[in-house]
Amino acid sequence: MKLIRVFSFLILFISFFSVLNAQQQSDTLIKKLHQKNIFTLAFYKQPGKDSMVDFVDGVYRVFKVKKERGENEDQTKSHFTFIPGVEYSLATGLSASVNASLLLPKVQGSLNKSSIYSSLKYTQNHQIISQFATNIWSKNGEFNFNSNWSYLKYPQLDYGLGNNSKLSLFDNLDYSYLKLYQSALKKIAPNLYFGPGLNIDYHWNLTDTTTKNKPVNGLTQYGSSKHSNSTGFLLTLLYDTRVNNLNPVANSAFLNVSYRNNTTILGSDQNWQALVIDYRKYVPFPMGSKNILAFWTYDQLILKGNPPYLDLPNTASDIYNNFGRGYVQSRFRGSKVLYAESEYRFGITENGFLGGVVFANVQSLSAQPGTNIQGVLPGYGAGLRIKFNKHSNTSVALDYAFGQGGSKGLFMNLGEVF
Repeated sequence: MKLIRVFSFLILFISFFSVLNAQQQSDTLIKKLHQKNIFTLAFYKQPGKDSMVDFVDGVYRVFKVKKERGENEDQTKSHFTFIPGVEYSLATGLSASVNASLLLPKVQGSLNKSSIYSSLKYTQNHQIISQFATNIWSKNGEFNFNSNWSYLKYPQLDYGLGNNSKLSLFDNLDYSYLKLYQSALKKIAPNLYFGPGLNIDYHWNLTDTTTKNKPVNGLTQYGSSKHSNSTGFLLTLLYDTRVNNLNPVANSAFLNVSYRNNTTILGSDQNWQALVIDYRKYVPFPMGSKNILAFWTYDQLILKGNPPYLDLPNTASDIYNNFGRGYVQSRFRGSKVLYAESEYRFGITENGFLGGVVFANVQSLSAQPGTNIQGVLPGYGAGLRIKFNKHSNTSVALDYAFGQGGSKGLFMNLGEVF
C-alpha cells in the first residue's frame, strides 16, 4: 500500500511539472509570436481598437513605431498604397514594377469610394507597360467618371485566331500601342448610371519577324497594316453597389454594358461595332461569415464590321488585363469571347493578414468575324492574399493557375482580381 502511495505521488509530481513545462513552452511561443518582427505578423493581434493587421503594421513593429492603427480609423482621409517589386507572368517573364493605388474617402451623399490606380513595368521580354485608371464619384453619387489610359511597347507572341491554336505555332509580333478610354455617366436611378464615352485604340510600328511555324489562322490570313486606328463613341449602362472596387464586400454587385461604335467620321480606319458585358456578384458563404463566393462573366462581341487584328477580343483584354488566369495574355483571340469565372475567398489568419482563394474559369471564342463559338477552354488554380493596407482594404494577390495544353504560371495583382 505504501509503495502504491509513493508511486501515485511520483506520477502526480511528474504530471504537475509536465503541465508546468507545457505552459512555459506555450508562454514562450506566445512571446515569440508577439516579438516585434515581420515574420510573426500573420499571428499577431494588435492591441487597441481592433486586431486587424496589415503590412504597414509589420513595418511599424520592425522599426518600433509606437502608433496604433485601427482598422476603421481615418475613414475621412485618402489612403495611398505603393508597391515596388519584382513580378513574373507568362506574358512578360520577370519584370520590375511599381504599382500604386489611391482610395479616396466617400463623398457627401454617396457610399462609393473613388479610386485611382497606376502601374509601370519593364520586363524580361523588353516590354514597357504603363497604365493609369480612375473610377471617380461625384457629390451625392450623381456622376461617375472613368478613365483607362495605357501606353505599351510590346513585343509578344501571338498564337492566331480561335480555340484551336497551338503553343508551338506563333507569330513574333512587336508594336507600340496607345489606349485612351474615357466615359462620363449620369445617375438615372439608385446605383444605376448611363452616359457616353470615347474609346481610342492606336497601334503603330507593327512588325512580324516570324518566317516559319506560323499559326494556321493568324495575322497573315486576317490581314493587317503597320498601323491602325480604332476610334469610337461609347454608350454605357452601369449598375454598381460595390463600396470599394479594390476589394468588393459580400452582397454587392456590378454590371457594365457598353456599346461601342467605331466610325471613320471620328478618325477610325474603318467602321465596326462591339458590345461588352461585364457582370460580377459577391455572396457570403457560409452565410454570416466573412468568406465570399464571387462570380464573374465577361463577354466581348463584335457585332458588325472587321476590326484591326490587334483590336479583336482576346484573353485578358478587360480593363486590368485579369481574365483568363492559367493562360498567357492574348493567348486566344477571336471576334467573340465568352468568359465565366467563380472564386472562393477565405481568411487564413484571424487577424486578416493572410487569406486564400481557389478559382476556376472557362472561356470560349470564335475565330474570324461571322464564325461560330468553338469549344470550352478551362483554367483553375489557387492563391494567397497578403493584406497590404487595411484602411483601403488592399491586398497583394499571388495566384498560381493552370490551363489547357500544359499552360501554367504565376499571376500577381494589386487588389482582388475582380
